[in-house]
Amino acid sequence: MARWSLVISDDIDRTVRGYLGTIGAEKGELSNLVEEAVRRYIFEETIDTVQERNLQYSQDEIMNVIDEAIRENRA
Repeated sequence: MARWSLVISDDIDRTVRGYLGTIGAEKGELSNLVEEAVRRYIFEETIDTVQERNLQYSQDEIMNVIDEAIRENRA
């Protein structure tokens, strides 16, 4: 398990700790919250990158590539 040393604004610190307090968070919940937020951020950025990259293709072209891959895997 890795350890991160982060610097964040006082405002965000108060907001996050206040939120964790309202949900009755236990020890380790701040780490869980940060990990989940980073996971979601990377996932969303990956989706945006793939969508942007695929703008050059029509929906039919994309579906044809998918169909071809499915046929190859089933063979």
